[in-house]
Amino acid sequence: MSRETVRQALKRFGIAWKRAKKWINSPDPAYLLKKKQRERLMAMAAERADWAVGYQDETWWSRSAHPPLRSWAEKGQCLKLHEHAEDANDPEPKAIACYGVAMHWYEQTVKQEAVWLRFVEGNPRSELTVQYLEWLLTKTQQAGKRVLILFWDQASWHKSRAVQDWIKKHNRKVKQEQQGVRLLAFLLPKKSPWLNPIEPLWLHAKRKIVEPGRKLAKAEIIQRVCAVFDNPVLSVFTTSENVS
Repeated sequence: MSRETVRQALKRFGIAWKRAKKWINSPDPAYLLKKKQRERLMAMAAERADWAVGYQDETWWSRSAHPPLRSWAEKGQCLKLHEHAEDANDPEPKAIACYGVAMHWYEQTVKQEAVWLRFVEGNPRSELTVQYLEWLLTKTQQAGKRVLILFWDQASWHKSRAVQDWIKKHNRKVKQEQQGVRLLAFLLPKKSPWLNPIEPLWLHAKRKIVEPGRKLAKAEIIQRVCAVFDNPVLSVFTTSENVS
């Protein structure tokens, strides 16, 4: 049975991705409880002018592999994207890791939206996540917000002792000094990407920056991704930076 046959069958029954979100379940035993907590926090943020909501995730931008794409072609022709061959002498990484957050807040009942990005050297881990949170809270404060509700998945570096201790320490400091942005970090249920709106944005962006004919350099990928999300090209986080 081909994919097209399955797609047509689902279409006849009126089943699409939006419908699928109503019946796909997470293996997390506390899924319904966490989903209700998520909705309650979102409602609280919508009623407060100095609160913001962020849906956070990490992704990797490959220099070799291509995302799934579809295109019209003449009969008898077949267009395919082939993975670029690896070069042992290539000094640049195979993929570039990136932190991203889909932000929204309200200004005079008007919803404002933005996607903020930071690229990192190597893979996401606790010390890089702390640097990212410091940067994210600074930007949130510049937007005039006092509280940031951050939804993210259950990646090991999100749940690590170092990150959780830093969040507690940061919130105590904000409370004592009465300045800065309070961070409410909420772990989404396990394996529930449909609760995180930034997930589909990654795939759309990867399709937009693809170039079949050659392998893109690291700097080119960063520049193209930032252009897709209308972001400035920022310096890349490294583990050598100081973490407060």
